[in-house]
Amino acid sequence: MRIVAIIQARVGSSRLPGKVLKDLAGQTVLARVVNRLRGAELLDELVIATSVNGQDDRIAAECGYLSAECFRGDEADVLDRYYGAALNFGADAVVRITADCPLIDPVLVDETIETFRDRKVDYATNGLVVTYPRGLDVEVVKVEALARAWRAAAPGYQRTHVTPYLYENPALFKIASLSADSDYSKYRWTLDTAEDLAMLRSVYKHFDGRDNFGWREVLWLMQENPELAEMNCHVRQKAVEEG
Repeated sequence: MRIVAIIQARVGSSRLPGKVLKDLAGQTVLARVVNRLRGAELLDELVIATSVNGQDDRIAAECGYLSAECFRGDEADVLDRYYGAALNFGADAVVRITADCPLIDPVLVDETIETFRDRKVDYATNGLVVTYPRGLDVEVVKVEALARAWRAAAPGYQRTHVTPYLYENPALFKIASLSADSDYSKYRWTLDTAEDLAMLRSVYKHFDGRDNFGWREVLWLMQENPELAEMNCHVRQKAVEEG
């Protein structure tokens, strides 16, 4: 089974324009996501899926700098963009990652892929029941299931969010849900505001600009230094993801 990670990324963002190209300890946020995903052992390919919008030429240029594959598709219909990327790169299953999650953990990615394969499901995720910190979401989707969603999903949020058609129709798909050993959902490790960026920069500063630290190390850091989590604890998650 060929498993391809597809990172959705674009420049447009209402709260923090250009957020995925912001500097994070000497590299872009997008570079951090790519670097960390390259630590996952069960991925066969990594692709950045951006839009055909001219402003996203900057994303395509960053792909070149990162030696990462790039696919360009519809700006608003992110489901169509994912399906096009999956077909273009010969995927049997795709791992959906958003580019505003620079603390994404490769071990969690591998664990989700293992669950997907071992339980022989259409869709596996650690995001249906939110127990991990916001920003560690991993979704693994069989391409056949993605194709069914692509054909049947309604215009609007089902296409913007990519996967709602799957988890809103559990009678049609085999679904596996992963949970953490405790509820860590109070922590916000995603990037949508200046406060989020300040927190993430503090985390990377603590780890000397490295990428090879795990999510439990970040958890320990915040438990020992609660002021870090307080930097962005008031930020409310947007109803629609940037992609």
